Amino acid sequence: MAQAAEAGIDRWLLDELASIASRAAAAILSIGPHEVSRREKSDGSPVTAADEAAEAVILRGLERLMPAVPVISEEASARGVKTVSGARFVLVDPLDGTREFLAGLDEYTVNIAVIENGRPAAGVIAAPKLGTVWAGIVGEGAERLILTPGSEAAAASERTTIHTRKRPPRDAIALISRSHREAETEAYLDRLAPLQRVICGSSLKFCRIAEGAADLYVRMASLSEWDVAAGNALLVAAGGAVCDVGGRPLAYGHANLRLPPFIASGEPAAAC
Repeated sequence: MAQAAEAGIDRWLLDELASIASRAAAAILSIGPHEVSRREKSDGSPVTAADEAAEAVILRGLERLMPAVPVISEEASARGVKTVSGARFVLVDPLDGTREFLAGLDEYTVNIAVIENGRPAAGVIAAPKLGTVWAGIVGEGAERLILTPGSEAAAASERTTIHTRKRPPRDAIALISRSHREAETEAYLDRLAPLQRVICGSSLKFCRIAEGAADLYVRMASLSEWDVAAGNALLVAAGGAVCDVGGRPLAYGHANLRLPPFIASGEPAAAC
């Protein structure tokens, strides 16, 4: 199994990653927002036992699946465990949207991304409350699985190939962060043609664009690599693009694990 994983990224490996994300989703749901207390990390962002439970599930699964591949995970990084080495590594956000989770909303996710030579190669995003997993391999395509949290990918009740859509000339949809609003982002969107602005939490924004339900996500502020990597891979696999404001595809593996402002679009020409 490990040998197959190290040989390349294929559908088998993607299903294994989706299954790991599904088990992490179940770990989050087993705790629930009303059973945990919020703590503050050094950067002021919240963390809970649900974040840590999901991370433990993911790290165990990746150690079995890809034992020779370095893993960078948000909560481990907050504890000082930061190592980027080699041509391949994995970026993990075990619970993206902790504020939404604590508020009892559905808009939080589990994110796992495989990085190859500084670029996202594969990404998996699970939405625990929605019973849905999105997964994609760059150059191979993307899909949406209806999957009960905790179940293996093979048990999905529905698997649908997903694609981005051509941006409509009117009423294009721009997704706006629920928890983070910046004046620079609003100003950038103001300069575009009239848009519908829809609030959406976590990496679900990438999923909605990848499946053709929205068109644009702009973030004019720096984010951590694990916040974006899985969505970046998924969106590119579905036919979209994620680029910095200069039109260059995002690169990963920075020493500080931070990304520049970016534009995520269902149409590559509109971002890069």
